[in-house]
Amino acid sequence: MSLRSLALIGNWPVPTAAAAVVRADGTVAGAHGPGGHRFPLASVTKPLAAYAALVAYEEGAIEFDEPAGPPGSTVRHLLAHTSGLAFDEHRVTSAPGERRLYSNAGFEVLGDHIAKATEIPFPEYARQAVLEPLGMTATTLDGSPAKDGVSTVDDLVRFAAELQAPRLLDPRTVAGAMTVQYSGTKGVLPGYGHQNPNDWGLGFEIRDSKSPHWTGTSSSPRTFGHFGQSGTFLWVDPDARAACVALTDRAFGPWAQEVWPALTDAVLAELAG
Repeated sequence: MSLRSLALIGNWPVPTAAAAVVRADGTVAGAHGPGGHRFPLASVTKPLAAYAALVAYEEGAIEFDEPAGPPGSTVRHLLAHTSGLAFDEHRVTSAPGERRLYSNAGFEVLGDHIAKATEIPFPEYARQAVLEPLGMTATTLDGSPAKDGVSTVDDLVRFAAELQAPRLLDPRTVAGAMTVQYSGTKGVLPGYGHQNPNDWGLGFEIRDSKSPHWTGTSSSPRTFGHFGQSGTFLWVDPDARAACVALTDRAFGPWAQEVWPALTDAVLAELAG
């Protein structure tokens, strides 16, 4: 069965859009648009980079609580956006663990840390650790591990299936990454303003009770994922036992704040029905 709700992307004010829903058992519930079209991911790069970090952890190359980044910061702080590094500058703005400062710079420091630990350039490590094993042949993570990934809906469906039923990692490692780190930490969710708390796991944003938000009003609090400034998102809703990927080629803005939650609510309603 193909989900009729996904046809809503045909009305989005964007040049190109593609979307798909994959169930927890790995089956594709529906897809719409050019699944093989390569889109810049912007910050949807971060979950892929984070998954590579989880592989590095399981391989024993890194530990979550080893020093990385500014003084007092760890790998865990970098993944959870609590290292104190500024948004796009390698400049310290607060003490580690104090505030949720969403940081591209933090993910770039993380990539460098993993490259040093594994003696493999991070884009190549991510390819070997995540992309190749999952058959994500159209995806590249060249450049910044915070924002320079390029991928397709077809490839991200494979990743979304992995997030729901891990094959590359121990499910306990993945569950830990979707657990709130530094509970109660306040901060700004880019595009959606100040959130208290602003909950994150290890590289994945956790919805909880955030409002406003880019997922749906009917999304469960356990929903996790990421959106990107290039007009892209990936969420996994464990209660719905499904994940949704949507990629576009129009920068995030008010248009996305309007149509993304509507799509999510329509998808969740159709899945439930």
